[in-house]
Amino acid sequence: MSQPNPNPNPEGDGAYGWGPTQPGYGYPNPNQGPAAPGYGYPGAGTPGYEPTQAGQPVPVSGGAPLVSIGDITVMNHGIVTPSGTLPLRGAVWNATDMSRTEEKIPTHAIILAVIFFIFCLLGLLFLLMKERKTTGFIQVMVTSGGTHHSTMVQATGPDSFNMVMGQVAYARSLSSM
Repeated sequence: MSQPNPNPNPEGDGAYGWGPTQPGYGYPNPNQGPAAPGYGYPGAGTPGYEPTQAGQPVPVSGGAPLVSIGDITVMNHGIVTPSGTLPLRGAVWNATDMSRTEEKIPTHAIILAVIFFIFCLLGLLFLLMKERKTTGFIQVMVTSGGTHHSTMVQATGPDSFNMVMGQVAYARSLSSM
C-alpha cells in the first residue's frame, strides 16, 4: 500500500480506527449537544409539524396525491407525469387490458396421474388440478391540454384490470369537476 492509512487510530499508535475522525454529514457534532439545529426529525415545537392520531382522517392539502396509476399521479391542482404537469380539468382517460390468464394442468399433476393410474383409476382425478397464471400489462393513457401520456401497469392477477379501472374511474370523476 503506497498511501498511508486514511483513517489512523486517534490514539496515535498507527492502528486502523473505525469511523470518521471528524463529524461529517450524518454524524452529529458532539460539541453542539445532542443534535444540531435542523438535524434529525422535526420536534413538537417545529412550525407545520403536527403528529396525526390513529383513526383520525388526515386533511388533504394542495400537494397531496389523490390517486397514483403507474407513473401518473393525480393531485388537486393537476396531473403529474414524467412528461410534465397536465391540467386536471377536462382530462380524457383510457385504459386497455393487455393481459391474459392462462390455465393449464401442471406437470406434477400429470406425473401423479400416470403413477396412480397404475394402482387405481382414482389417479385420473389429478388431471382436474389446474394452474392459473396471469401475464401482461394494463395500458393507461391520459390526454389533457394537448399533451398525451401513457403508462403500463403490470397485471398481477385476473382482478388487476378491475382494480386499475377503479382508479381510472376515480381519476375521471376528478377530471370532470
